[in-house]
Amino acid sequence: MSTLRIEGGQRLSGRIEVEGNKNSALPLLAACVLTDQECVLHNVPRIADVEVMARLLIDVGAEVEGVGTSTLTVRCLRVRNQEPDPALVGRLRGSVLLLGPLLARSGRACIAPPGGDFPARRTITTHLAALKAMGARDLDGPAHALEAPDGLTGVSIYLDEASVTGTETAVLAAVGARGVTEIRHAATEPHVVELCRFLRGMGVEISGEGTSRIRIQGGARLGAASHRLSGDYIEAGSWAVVAAITGGEMEIAGAASDDIEVAVAVLKRLNVECRLEENRLGILPSRLHAAGRITTGLWPGFPSDLVSLVTVLATQAEGRTLLHDWMYELRLFALEQLSGMGADLFLCDPHRIIVTGPRRLRGRRLDSRDLRSGMALIAAALAADGESLVSPLETVERGYSRIIERLQSLGARVEKIDLRR
Repeated sequence: MSTLRIEGGQRLSGRIEVEGNKNSALPLLAACVLTDQECVLHNVPRIADVEVMARLLIDVGAEVEGVGTSTLTVRCLRVRNQEPDPALVGRLRGSVLLLGPLLARSGRACIAPPGGDFPARRTITTHLAALKAMGARDLDGPAHALEAPDGLTGVSIYLDEASVTGTETAVLAAVGARGVTEIRHAATEPHVVELCRFLRGMGVEISGEGTSRIRIQGGARLGAASHRLSGDYIEAGSWAVVAAITGGEMEIAGAASDDIEVAVAVLKRLNVECRLEENRLGILPSRLHAAGRITTGLWPGFPSDLVSLVTVLATQAEGRTLLHDWMYELRLFALEQLSGMGADLFLCDPHRIIVTGPRRLRGRRLDSRDLRSGMALIAAALAADGESLVSPLETVERGYSRIIERLQSLGARVEKIDLRR
């Protein structure tokens, strides 16, 4: 494991170009297993989670070229293995997205419990229910094992929650099912929309993406496809917080204005001076003020993936802000470490935290327990006096490409060190 050493107190300024949406890359890669034709993905984020997904595709029988670059070429002539490597599955929650394509192509799928952030708290009940509604049935064993020897059948499904990966799992399976599938209470996030558009490019008749009702005509012969991923609006929002908390001036390019608008609305409530143009967000030095209350929500509400970063930003805002993340309790628990840096925090319960600012932060050793809170703690360390050590750095590298190189390009004093030093 590696540690990021940060000398805080530097004003970060410059220009950042975000890469493709991490949350789109994983389902699009899974979708490549549905066809025996070549699929090419451009603007793929060069992050650890994508590399794990690529290795999972190789493990089930696909050829993948360009791993570690921004362009991936996938050919899956046949599925040779219906049970992906449990060690890889245990590192990535997105591995659950392979269930539908494996069932559609081979009639069987078996994956170990998926990993990623908070694996014990994030079930795949919605995903399994959708697959079983299409005719998949359980197999004995400790893993998630399903079979559909006679193939999947289109059906009308009401999801018990508007889960993003649950919706994507249902969509991917429906592509290989006979007849029409209608998914109601579907998630509407931009990455769900992007998956549907990619599938349409492969020859799937699909409609309703971006609404709570998606209709798929399954069973079509799928062809080759080429697609350029949209910019990652969560990454764009993360860099905006880094600029604002350090008092810097930054231009962040590559994310669609309609997508990043949900983050900009909350940043403006904290009095961050933002200039949003087409695919470009400018952050200017600002005097931060408390926002009162910030609550996460399903799209187009404020995304849970940014709540940790905004919580850290609130430590530098004048007044009191209540942040409420009703989706994931452990994100806020990870931020208790800020108290040791001098932040004024009151954790009301697992979902709500009150932040009173501004408070001068002091550097210290920090534990990056999950991807998003890890990036938030890096932001806190950049604003703090003195030195901070954030580890393991690999947690953050799961979702942020070339993090050290990019921080240094903005003027940060950071370096990667080995924990054994």
